[in-house]
Amino acid sequence: MFDVIIAGCGPAGAMLAAELRLHDVRVLVLEKETEPVPSFARLVSLHVRSLEIMAMRGLLDRFLERGRQRPVGGVFAAIPKPAPPGLESAVLLGIPQPLANRLLEDHALELGAQVRHGAAVTGLDQDDEGVTVVLEDGERLRARYVVGCDGARSTVRKLLGVGFPGEPSRNDTLMGELAATAPPEEIAARVAEVQRTPRVFSFGPFGEGVYRVVVPAAGVSEDRATPPTLDDFRQALRAVAGTDFGAHSPRWLSRFGDATRLAERYRAGRVLLAGDAAHIHPPAGGQGLNLGVQDAVNLGWKLAAQIHGHAPEGLLDTYETERRPVAEDVLNNTRAQVLLASPEAGPRAVRRLLTELMDFDEVNRHLIEKITATGVRYDFGEGPDLLGRRLPDLDLKQGRLYDRLRQGRGLVLDRTESLTADRWADRVDLVADPTAGVDVAALLLRPDGHVAWIGENQRDLDDHLTRWFGDPVQGSSSGGRDLRDTP
Repeated sequence: MFDVIIAGCGPAGAMLAAELRLHDVRVLVLEKETEPVPSFARLVSLHVRSLEIMAMRGLLDRFLERGRQRPVGGVFAAIPKPAPPGLESAVLLGIPQPLANRLLEDHALELGAQVRHGAAVTGLDQDDEGVTVVLEDGERLRARYVVGCDGARSTVRKLLGVGFPGEPSRNDTLMGELAATAPPEEIAARVAEVQRTPRVFSFGPFGEGVYRVVVPAAGVSEDRATPPTLDDFRQALRAVAGTDFGAHSPRWLSRFGDATRLAERYRAGRVLLAGDAAHIHPPAGGQGLNLGVQDAVNLGWKLAAQIHGHAPEGLLDTYETERRPVAEDVLNNTRAQVLLASPEAGPRAVRRLLTELMDFDEVNRHLIEKITATGVRYDFGEGPDLLGRRLPDLDLKQGRLYDRLRQGRGLVLDRTESLTADRWADRVDLVADPTAGVDVAALLLRPDGHVAWIGENQRDLDDHLTRWFGDPVQGSSSGGRDLRDTP
């Protein structure tokens, strides 16, 4: 019997498996696909918050070595505004999605997760003790909890009977990689002319004589599971650009829609949903992969605490109360961005007005923080503005803050050098550093890097340690670490 079975080994599923393994949870990941998508498939963006998460888990260098960095300016509706002061050094990372998937799956495997490819879930049956998972070949597996990370057409969500309300796809966008006979300078000139209008379109070189193409298509395909043809691309290119550029020799063709849906709930008993199984939206702003990875990091430590028996009452339910509103906000901002890409007169007027408003740094910053998820603030009650927000990486006396979070544990950062977390030392570390660059006496960080408490009173800290990490170990501090003098 496994502690957790995860359906789907995309970014959310792989990241969740790794987070659970940090807490010695027995994890099996079931992936229905037998082969990965070819490595030249579509690019995705890792935004600031996701890059911070990779840094917190020691993965950042792996991604930076394989991706392409660019400034975060111009991320909202592709309105070309530079990042405001204070964000000039912030970047997003473009990386092929299959490569991102592989890096996260490798991370989970290194930590001891089991992954089975070619294993499709077809049935679920849960009781008070656990969940029975039925596979396509009839095999039955047992786990204490199941998490559906199996994408927009989630089998787990459908088996649960969880509603997925929202708007169906109204438009297709074709994406692919192919060769072209038109001269490069002719292609560049025509693309520049088309891109003067606010529509989703690109036809750019992708190395070795190949062009990466994104072009809107008329209507919605009857069978969205069927890849588009080269003729579909040629027809769409002629409609948008007035030429098909002599497109030929495709090596990868796909389509995506602009459906916008949100699961009615993220949990039904012992089964939970994460990633695209819980929410789908247009790709405006490149937020999808990031939202799923951040779901996983929010859920992992909470589910592990539930399995190990020290989760405070209601902790697992905070996964939905915290993450579902974040998804709602992403759905809303992508709706707005899709509208702003319309060539119609009304949306174009709104786009011009918003372009003017983004000259105000506060407006520009607010929209960038929406896309990059650095503006997320969970509701932890009354307190300073930092409460509920993620804490940026800090330079400490001995190393960096994020290096202290690699094991997925909580952390007390104490500038007073007077506090203790000894009775929670099996779950929480303490760093006493009066030089830490944060304007508070002390704070408590959850394993996902969000600030759960700010103060300087030991009794108040103990209350919040209990609130987030459960009852203390009585009469023992074994298993934990006090990092006052640890490099």
